[in-house]
Amino acid sequence: MVVIVIVVLVIASGDKDESTTSAPTAKTQQRQTREPAGERADLISFQLDDRSQAGISNIWLVWSIKNSSSEKSNYSWDWEAVDADGTRVDDGSQWETNVQPGQTARGEFPTTLKSVKGIKLNVTSFDRTASY
Repeated sequence: MVVIVIVVLVIASGDKDESTTSAPTAKTQQRQTREPAGERADLISFQLDDRSQAGISNIWLVWSIKNSSSEKSNYSWDWEAVDADGTRVDDGSQWETNVQPGQTARGEFPTTLKSVKGIKLNVTSFDRTASY
C-alpha cells in the first residue's frame, strides 16, 4: 500500500479555535440541538469508518466540511484517537483546501488503528483561513 502525504503551507492567517473537542459521532449528532460556535461548526462530520474484512484491519477517518463563510477557505485540524484507558493510540493532521462558500467537501484518510472498539476521536485544534 502506498500512502501519499501532502503538506500545504498556508500564508493567510485567521482566527484559531485551539480547544480540544470530541469529533461528532452518529449518537452525539442526534443529541445535539445546535452546532458548535465559530468556524469549528464547518466540520460537520469527523468519524472513524471500520472497513476491516477477513481479519485484516482497515480503519479510515472520514469527514465532511461545509464552508459557511463568504470566502473561499482552507481548513486544517489536528486530531487524536484515545482508547478507553485514556491512552492516545493514533493522531494526525488533516487538510481541505479551496472550499468555496456554501460548498461541502468530503475526505478520507487511512489510520494505523487495529480496532474502533472503545476509541474516542478528538479534534485538538482547528483552523480556517482564507484561500487565495
